Amino acid sequence: MNTPLPLRQIAADVCVAPQLTPEAMAEAARAGFRAVVNNRPDFEHGPDQPTSAAIEAAALAAGLAYRHLPVDGGYQSPEQIEAMARLLDELPRPVLLFCRSGARSTRLYAASVQSRRG
Repeated sequence: MNTPLPLRQIAADVCVAPQLTPEAMAEAARAGFRAVVNNRPDFEHGPDQPTSAAIEAAALAAGLAYRHLPVDGGYQSPEQIEAMARLLDELPRPVLLFCRSGARSTRLYAASVQSRRG
């Protein structure tokens, strides 16, 4: 059964989502996304969480660019914010960011955009 991706648009060509599975990568590609960024550390919530490697393999098989930029839910360092800004500069759009709930990806996106205005 295909369920729609649980997306929230935060910019013209950027959406966020809660934890995605490897199976969701083909759906993301069909939805028109060209890149995916995983902001969740592997095994953050235990062994049942899909690994970055499994999601990356599925993303690449679906024709998506994939990056893993794991960040803590409570704090994103200036270096991590700068790394996200660089990813947003280099990755093809539209891009899909995800973490556990979507909130940390949203904060990281907002901080990276602000750092470029700075």
